[in-house]
Amino acid sequence: MWRSDRWHRRLAGMKARFTNDEGQALIEYALVLALIAIVTIAALEALGGDISGLLHRVGSQMASVSNP
Repeated sequence: MWRSDRWHRRLAGMKARFTNDEGQALIEYALVLALIAIVTIAALEALGGDISGLLHRVGSQMASVSNP
């Protein structure tokens, strides 16, 4: 009987360990944040030259405007 009790306690402990989801939300937020970072980096790499050219043109046009 004593071994059976010990076995049941071990099973209950393992079940509690695997059903504990306290850190699950934190991990999900971290994964979403990582995905957003990867997509942002990929978009900036793909559009980097276009954005640089656009900012250069805007800067040139702003430099030619005189403030009263």
